[in-house]
Amino acid sequence: MKLLEQSGSLKGSLSAEEQLSLISGCSSIQEAVEGAMHIQECVPENLELKKKIFAQLDRAVDDTVVLSSSTSCLLPSQLFSGLVHVKQCIVAHPVNPPYYVPLVELVPHPETSPATVDRTHTLMRTIGQSPVRVLKEVDGFALNRLQYAVISEAWRLVEEGIVSPADLDLVMSDGLGMRYAFIGPLETMHLNAEGMLSYCDRYREGMKRVLKTFGPVPEFSGATVEKVNQAMCVKVPGDPQHLAARRKWRDECLMSLARLKSQMQSQ
Repeated sequence: MKLLEQSGSLKGSLSAEEQLSLISGCSSIQEAVEGAMHIQECVPENLELKKKIFAQLDRAVDDTVVLSSSTSCLLPSQLFSGLVHVKQCIVAHPVNPPYYVPLVELVPHPETSPATVDRTHTLMRTIGQSPVRVLKEVDGFALNRLQYAVISEAWRLVEEGIVSPADLDLVMSDGLGMRYAFIGPLETMHLNAEGMLSYCDRYREGMKRVLKTFGPVPEFSGATVEKVNQAMCVKVPGDPQHLAARRKWRDECLMSLARLKSQMQSQ
């Protein structure tokens, strides 16, 4: 926390010490929810476990508390259906690592009230996150659907011998990823021509032609996973020490990027 504060990347308006002073533990759901206005569930990604927790929370809260899940892929209709306080329930999915990546996907249950979405959006903005509204539930939400589309085509390109695993990662880290750190794919289209209408008029046939060549969903197993694993282990050996060191380097890069984005947005 001190490192974050010194780097200018601390989220929210409180100091590191003030935030740490607010962290405490307890032994019961009832004690945990006492006085709460927003509850963020972060148990492992297990549907039955999460449903058990939300059933307990549902019995413990009143009509004023927002019940939120950090799930990355479980649908709100799976998690919250049948709860008395379903109108107060929402998925607020942070992105790993959430200390440095500010995005939070807000995904409502079909019965979630607009006030619950608005309250959660305001809270996430207040604590320094970047909330986006997923207007209705869909498997994978928005972020993972985009991520899996990239992973799937990356895998096919390696599997079909079109590019090496190392060069594939360079396509993103030294290509698409550089501009996507600041603008998304739709704004990229808009800027790469004389606006969106011009881009679609110019490139739609080429895009459609290429998209028709995409193959089936990969199995992510067999010879290709061995090939990709070997290439990744050349760059980052798969033992805990090397992986931890590389994650630390990644987090430092994300921290620097967060500072740069903040500086650029303030200009």
